Amino acid sequence: MPESSAAAGSGRTIPGTPAPVTPFPAVGTSVPGSVGTSLQILRSLESGPRGLVEAHAEERLARFGENVLPAWRPVPWPRRFVRSLRDPFTSVLLCLGLVSAVVSAWGTACVILALVAVSCLLRSTEEHRADRSTAALRELVATTATVVRRTSADAPSREREVPVADLVPGDVIRLGPGDLVPADVRVLRAGGLTVHQSALTGESAPVAKHPLDAPDPALAGAGPFAQPQLCFQGSSVTSGSGTAVITATGGATRFAAAHDGRARQRGASAFDRSVQGISWTLIRFMLLTPPLVLMANAALRGRGLETLPFAVAVAVGLTPEMLPVIVTTALARGAARLARTSGVIVKRLPALHDLGAVDVLCLDKTGTLTEDRPVVEAAVDGSDLPDPGVLRWAALSALWTLQLAELPAPDALDEAVLDAAEHPEDSAYEGVAALPFDPVRRVATAVLRRPGRLGVHTLVTKGAVEAVLERCALDGDERERLLALAARKAESGLRLLAVARADRPARHGGYTPADERGLTFVGLVALRDVPAPSAADALDVLARRGVTVKVLTGDHPGTAARVCEDLGLRTDPAGGCGEVVTAELVDTLSDAELARVADRATVFARCTPEHKARIVSALRAAGHTTGFLGDGVNDLPALHAADVGICPRNAVDVAREAADVVLAEKDLTAIDRAVLAGRHSSGNIATYLRITLSSNLGNVIAMLTAGLMLPFLPMLPAQVLVQNLCFDAAQLAFAFDRPGASALRRPAVLRSRDFLRFITGFGLLNAAADLATFGVLALALHNAAGTDGEAAFHAGWFTENLLTQALVMVLLRTGRSAAERRAGGPLRAAAGGLAVVGVLLPLTPLGPLLGMSALPLLYYLLLGSVLGLYAVGLTAARRRYERRR
Repeated sequence: MPESSAAAGSGRTIPGTPAPVTPFPAVGTSVPGSVGTSLQILRSLESGPRGLVEAHAEERLARFGENVLPAWRPVPWPRRFVRSLRDPFTSVLLCLGLVSAVVSAWGTACVILALVAVSCLLRSTEEHRADRSTAALRELVATTATVVRRTSADAPSREREVPVADLVPGDVIRLGPGDLVPADVRVLRAGGLTVHQSALTGESAPVAKHPLDAPDPALAGAGPFAQPQLCFQGSSVTSGSGTAVITATGGATRFAAAHDGRARQRGASAFDRSVQGISWTLIRFMLLTPPLVLMANAALRGRGLETLPFAVAVAVGLTPEMLPVIVTTALARGAARLARTSGVIVKRLPALHDLGAVDVLCLDKTGTLTEDRPVVEAAVDGSDLPDPGVLRWAALSALWTLQLAELPAPDALDEAVLDAAEHPEDSAYEGVAALPFDPVRRVATAVLRRPGRLGVHTLVTKGAVEAVLERCALDGDERERLLALAARKAESGLRLLAVARADRPARHGGYTPADERGLTFVGLVALRDVPAPSAADALDVLARRGVTVKVLTGDHPGTAARVCEDLGLRTDPAGGCGEVVTAELVDTLSDAELARVADRATVFARCTPEHKARIVSALRAAGHTTGFLGDGVNDLPALHAADVGICPRNAVDVAREAADVVLAEKDLTAIDRAVLAGRHSSGNIATYLRITLSSNLGNVIAMLTAGLMLPFLPMLPAQVLVQNLCFDAAQLAFAFDRPGASALRRPAVLRSRDFLRFITGFGLLNAAADLATFGVLALALHNAAGTDGEAAFHAGWFTENLLTQALVMVLLRTGRSAAERRAGGPLRAAAGGLAVVGVLLPLTPLGPLLGMSALPLLYYLLLGSVLGLYAVGLTAARRRYERRR
């Protein structure tokens, strides 16, 4: 039975039930309905085997509410708009806009506040649209259920179908094959009842359920989902039937525990950490700039508060004021493209950047690496030699058990056996009776009439190895030898079915489990999980993109390792998956030790939800940007712990609501496309930041230097504003650029130290070009004087600033090869437009209005030489930077 633990319910229970617990308690925590005998549970719920009286049920429905999941209300659009102001750069821009308004720099104030409004509008609109798309994916857990109720205390009980929303604690319900468990229940009676709990635990194999009144020492310390007497909302009945009493409904179920607000809280994502690191570095510069400008001008030039507008303009010049707009536009375009081409919904725009930055992807193997259906690997006898007869007997048992027991469908293992056998339905054997699988016996038996054997019935039993061997006539040594053989095969990642048979004299009476004795061991059927067709190629592609895949599963270590080996998932040059880390080892490690182990290991087996979340958190603490792919309630802690939570469209309701990204299907290929889209958007954002910040820093250094050397301001505030407007308009092209292939080969991480190093180096180079232009202007305008000289100087520096910024946009674009840099159509066009404006604007009637005049031809010739030298230096510096990376 799979070892697992998952979410505990939180919410309302009626008097007498154990107190609700917090979501995802530690293994062994008591849950409602788990303690006491069935009779004690019924009494505590003020119910009985005949069910509730209708009047009592209506009273409880009014008291406890409907049996529905708590509504997850989407955030209203206006609130999203206001919440967008919490972005660091947006907040700084808002403050600078208000300061500009205070000092009567109305043009600057209006432009900045307009940028803030556009950024918030774009971000809130895109996230609101994603919320609406996700809301359309909500599915009902179940619609109706069969409940046992009475019209009065003395009336006989009767079964009837009622809406799931009308169920209350204390209701007695019937469960049959294919039913969805509508609430958390305690099993009262069962016949071959098995339940699929994959939505809760991630385990693909059905789990046997049966009444349990006396404590089982073997289950001491096991998780709630390992308790055979408990079933939980969100699971489904695979086979058999049962009667159960409801112990918790609505918000009190473990399924609904994921809606607890505390469970949805998460730390800062990779995008948040990156932007905040860069933001606060720049904010410090911006806050220091105005006081330094004021103090320097007061000390050296005797100027007072009249330089405050210029100081504010310089601070604005350092600010990448288009960053919120560029970031939101680039991410929104990437999210829209993903939704249109791949059916991937990005619910939280920054999550698209996080996808591009992911370097570790954690996932379960079931349904992602495997197809969630086993296939027969081999059929061997007791000597581990191939024997087709073993498979034939197993198929006969599966076929006639399915038909005579009237099961709706074979389970996954029986289906694999029937698929591998050659036409078992055409056999001359005739079924007589069947004893279906029972969770206590852990075997199934078919009684057959063999051709030519009159008066003889053959019992064919298959099931768990230990259970079958107990029913065979074997001595102790032989039993131990066969158990050791089965253990070796299980360690190699195979699932096993043991097969045994016996001949009995034919009889007309029925067969019972007591007849399953003195059997002859036939052999073992070994099954393995089938890798998903696209998994191996997708893993290879992700590895080439620098994304390490780690498998976090609740399965047997051997099973998980075998799947990884089949897919070629390796962790060391010698090959293989390395050592499989089990949950038992994880429990012994400190957080620091786990971070080191998680960094090396590829496979983690026997994981509970808490183990998955802790492993993901350890990887984040080690500096990795993590993504987690999950689809069940058991995956919720890890979805919240990861930088970006990913789930498929058919995931359980709460998993879709908790995830940041919803895939059209659970496929690694879709994740690869989402990662590429994230890197595409992040590459454009990174290029914008590098170019803009280095250029802005160079301009600010040059302006501050020139301001201290000149008897007049190097640029008027209005000129600074127009220059920024021109550059801002050109910068919009960054959101529409297509980064080179080299930018998509590795995770796109915005590291503040790297950016600071880049912008400092290239900013100083830009400042050198600006100061060289200062010398050119002094040479070209040495005969000019008075206001004419100032206007010409302003025009010359205005033109040079826009030309150097256009040059930087072309030469520092993302992409290592010349072909990649030439491919930047939108940026090249924007840079060309910026250069044209820089040359022509001073010559237009708008030039004198801005305090600029025409320049002599000598200036343009000398400026061409400066720009040529600057381009050479820029190219050399870029190549050196790329080599160092």
